[in-house]
Amino acid sequence: MPLGVESIVASPPLDTSVARIAIAVALGLFLGLEREWSQKAAGIRTFALISVLGAIFALHDSARCAGDGVCVPVLVPVGGLFVTVLAGVLMYNGMASDEGLHLTTSVSLVVAYGVGVLAALGELLPATVVAVTSSLLLVLKRELHGFAWGLNREEMRSVTEFAILSFVVYPLLPAGTVPVALGPATVEIEPRVVWLMVVFVAGIGIANYVVVKTYGSKGIAVTGFFGGLASSTAVVGTMLDHVGERAEAAAYAVAGVLLANAAMALRNLLIVLVFTLGGRPLWPVVPPLAVVVLGSVAVAALTADWGESVPMDLDSPFSTRNALSFGAMFAVVLAAGGLAEAEFGALGFYATAVFSGLVSSAGATTSAVVLYRTGGLDSHTAVVAVFLATASSIGVKVALAATSTNRAFARRVAAWSVVLLVAGGLVAAVSTM
Repeated sequence: MPLGVESIVASPPLDTSVARIAIAVALGLFLGLEREWSQKAAGIRTFALISVLGAIFALHDSARCAGDGVCVPVLVPVGGLFVTVLAGVLMYNGMASDEGLHLTTSVSLVVAYGVGVLAALGELLPATVVAVTSSLLLVLKRELHGFAWGLNREEMRSVTEFAILSFVVYPLLPAGTVPVALGPATVEIEPRVVWLMVVFVAGIGIANYVVVKTYGSKGIAVTGFFGGLASSTAVVGTMLDHVGERAEAAAYAVAGVLLANAAMALRNLLIVLVFTLGGRPLWPVVPPLAVVVLGSVAVAALTADWGESVPMDLDSPFSTRNALSFGAMFAVVLAAGGLAEAEFGALGFYATAVFSGLVSSAGATTSAVVLYRTGGLDSHTAVVAVFLATASSIGVKVALAATSTNRAFARRVAAWSVVLLVAGGLVAAVSTM
């Protein structure tokens, strides 16, 4: 085999210098596309060339430093300084002309240079993520400005508190597994993973608060489903108010409650999958929760007009008190579940899941995932516990609906909930055999 062909076969195509330069060009073109479309001072060609410059300088420094124990990159920092000066000149010209300040374009050029460097170093996924995310930020300029300008003081404070809890508290927690003695039982927990679960649940609430506030007038699908991810109890309360005022609202009110149930079950499913995929994926939990999610959506679609508008008031996107309350409740559930499982086996943990699901199915689900990750629960017990917590939360909504004076609404919510839970329970029994 010729030497050239042998070298190509021996190394994957994306590991060649030519391929990395090509990827840098493609990402630079993509990043500059929005600037060209917006008719800015630097467009698609400039961005591509800046990315190529970063790739070439990084490849040269890598080749020069190959096999050298101590080697200081030269061209990459020089190129970075050059691009920064170029961006500064562009910004200065924008200030001096009638076109205005080119701050965003100037910063984007520096980002394009970094993307080229990453691509040349073989960090293709980070380079792609940076390029795509940066381009998305440029494209969504109007939406992001509108969102930021529309925040009230309470919402701004909520975002700040969430950022502090997400990025400041996490590094302070101990890494790895920590044994916690709970009377006769010892439970292994991962503090950082536990905190990430709390942040994950809070983040879902914030995202869906934004969706409901922005698109809540679009119909029951948005209000019920995304409102259910933010606060399923708030959805049920809203539907109770509507059927109390208008008897003919029963059809879409039932759909709203079912969609809230679907959102709650989907959130529990995401908690399980996100925090188990890296180790032992808890796949058997997918079928029963999928039955609840898809069944609820299907019934809602067939029985109601999704275009019906149902405004819903949400207090705040995030509350430190609520997040800490969820964390405290989760700690109590974890302790109670660990003790119950140690004393009474799986049945004890099932009882804990049912009772805690009356308050928060997410807390019960999180507890099951934590114990499963550290070996405190087997897969069968964890799956059944998550489904029981989900069923318990649905039962709370049935009980709330039963307080309505509109009996047709109460009966339909109860009937469809029972059907979906029985179907999900049968699937859970099969999937865990």
